[in-house]
Amino acid sequence: MPLSDRDRAILDFEAEWRRHVGAKEEAIREDLGISPARYYQLLGRLIDTAEAQAYDPMLVKRLRRMRDERHQAREARARAVR
Repeated sequence: MPLSDRDRAILDFEAEWRRHVGAKEEAIREDLGISPARYYQLLGRLIDTAEAQAYDPMLVKRLRRMRDERHQAREARARAVR
């Protein structure tokens, strides 16, 4: 299924958000009209799609890598506690 306008807006925002003045959470609300929690839910699902990969491969690769690193760090902390 092709990316929706909202999907493209989310990917574009994530690629360019550092250029916004102020906090990212405020910019999410102002620019996209959704809560930060919803934004991250949608972004997390979106980066697992082939359409997002085709739309912005560098961004999606970076976001997947960051997610995987956070997951591995959580697992390592959990193992260390046991």
